[in-house]
Amino acid sequence: MDLISGSWPGEIFFFKGGPDHNFAAPEMIEDKDGNIINIGGGIQEKSNQILITGNAKFEQTEEGTFVYYRGRKIENTPEKPIGITGSASAVSVADWDGDGDFDLIVGTIRGKVYLIPNEGTAESFAFGKEQQIASVSSRAGPYAADWEGDGDLDLLVGADDGSVSLFSNTGSSNSPELASAVQLVPPGRSMDRSRVSKEVARGSRSKICVTDWNGDGLLDLLVGDFCLQKPDLPEPTAEEKAEYDRIRKELEPIQQRFGELIQKLDGPSRVKTKEEMEKIQKEIKEVREKMTELSSKLPDEYERHGWVWLFLRNKN
Repeated sequence: MDLISGSWPGEIFFFKGGPDHNFAAPEMIEDKDGNIINIGGGIQEKSNQILITGNAKFEQTEEGTFVYYRGRKIENTPEKPIGITGSASAVSVADWDGDGDFDLIVGTIRGKVYLIPNEGTAESFAFGKEQQIASVSSRAGPYAADWEGDGDLDLLVGADDGSVSLFSNTGSSNSPELASAVQLVPPGRSMDRSRVSKEVARGSRSKICVTDWNGDGLLDLLVGDFCLQKPDLPEPTAEEKAEYDRIRKELEPIQQRFGELIQKLDGPSRVKTKEEMEKIQKEIKEVREKMTELSSKLPDEYERHGWVWLFLRNKN
């Protein structure tokens, strides 16, 4: 068995399976023309900024700060600062068009779902141009399965709000056509930090697996999520509360200064010269270290969790 995974930057990675369930080093999947696949990825050069969506990295050298992206070396300057983001690809593998080979179905952070058809063979992939086939609110997590048991593939899609929607295939196994979405699982708990509790509850960013979990002949749903939860800690003593309040008060101006410094790098009134930029970057590092040191003395207000939820299919 091999493994295919999406990624936050957006590229899709192939891990070739080996003996003893080991995997080779990941390779970025390319299309038939040799281009690395990342829907929505690439370089956007604006008048006052360069934004890279994809697998890029910063590196600081004596000559300055640079970003490396797909063989290119781009300097980060005050005139055109560089930002790096991702398209948050989530991938499902299926023979979507029934021609005997695997196609890619990819969801993105914008909620769009794309089919990337394999125009080659089962042994020699040649991925063509992406085609949008469905959409949800954001952070689409697609999974193709014969949910209705009629011999063709339907599309199930998780979304940022924690919901799962079904797009029934009203066409055929060779020529799929998708109906409008029907919600199978409602949204999870809001990510509003002011509403975080100790209670275990479904969260957001649904990712799906479809399988007959209990062997009753019906397909069930496994849904992974992301959520915030209050840690199960004892109530602090009066002395501890007083110390925590003192630390939070000390943190406030430092956090404010951090925000001001970020604006000087990325905001409308950002610095204009390389020397000023380097000075700001140095102070940001110092301020961040102070924030980290003080924050480490405070109890965690919330923890990040990823749960997996089982939804058994109702026989009725």
